Amino acid sequence: MGISGCFIAPWKCLVFVGLRLLFLVPAGVPARSGDSFSKDNITVRQGDSAVLKCIVDSKVSRVAWLNRTTILYAGAEKWSLDPRVVRLENTPMTEYSIKIHNVNVHDEGPYVCSILTSNKPKSSKVHLIVQVPAKITNISTDITVNEGSNVTLMCLAIGRPEPSIIWKHRSEKGHTFITEGEYVDMTAVTKEQSGIYECISSNDISEPDVRTVKVTVNYAPFISKARSTGTPVGQKGVLQCEASAVPVADFEWYKEDRRLFNGLNGVKIENQGKQSMLMFLNVSEEDYGNYTCVAMNTMGITTASILLYGPGTMMHDVNRAALLPHCSYCLLLTVILLFLLKF
Repeated sequence: MGISGCFIAPWKCLVFVGLRLLFLVPAGVPARSGDSFSKDNITVRQGDSAVLKCIVDSKVSRVAWLNRTTILYAGAEKWSLDPRVVRLENTPMTEYSIKIHNVNVHDEGPYVCSILTSNKPKSSKVHLIVQVPAKITNISTDITVNEGSNVTLMCLAIGRPEPSIIWKHRSEKGHTFITEGEYVDMTAVTKEQSGIYECISSNDISEPDVRTVKVTVNYAPFISKARSTGTPVGQKGVLQCEASAVPVADFEWYKEDRRLFNGLNGVKIENQGKQSMLMFLNVSEEDYGNYTCVAMNTMGITTASILLYGPGTMMHDVNRAALLPHCSYCLLLTVILLFLLKF
């Protein structure tokens, strides 16, 4: 209770001074004179309740609970203005206890039960320790970078005791431990390092706090599937081209150096995600030959040659035909020009 309280309740100031003199407590110092017969630590998790017990006997004439220099209770009278602090009445005659509801870190510290018995003061000291579950307070936002860039991820957490922080990488291959600490530094990132990064903060007070950061790595297309196909005349033929890329690749198809368009010259082009299909509804002799699949995005461009051939063609002829130049220089120049105009 401060000086301002004296103006509001002068009689309480008189009682306060009386208690100080009665218990031989110097101003500004917790009640420690006389015999100190109990010193305990009470550990409570933030948000829980703390019960502070004080054992007394029938010879006690005065008793009070103090927090540092503030009187919480004097006998049955409450001095604290904090509604969370209450005296427990349904206790044995030899117990004088108080309860603090919804404990927070500001409640941590020493509490003293001051007792006057046979004109001799005693004190029972209790130190309240407040534990705080680990909580992540700041974490990097989702990030998109180009392959080869440097990336730093941050994760800050609070708690008592001080929490530990570990990072895990969640990708298609599963969870992989990365490092300990608040920061993750990655240099020259690759596409394999894209995915979800988990920050796990824990101090064994409660369940770990887990937050995630998504790292997207842009990279140029890489054609992973492009196989030649043999189809008889008059049948439906399909050439497939599959490319991994971020952002998702755009596809174009060429025969020699001539670009093919959907719905023209008896061909149909279907693009679904990372796959593109060139379909011939009714294969003719003129359709046989070498085709080029072009996959491109903002990061780059790549091509693959695919052959549509008849059922009587020997595989070594197919392989040799696939390697023959088909004005590849002309096609490359055309594709690059279209790429630059597009992006």
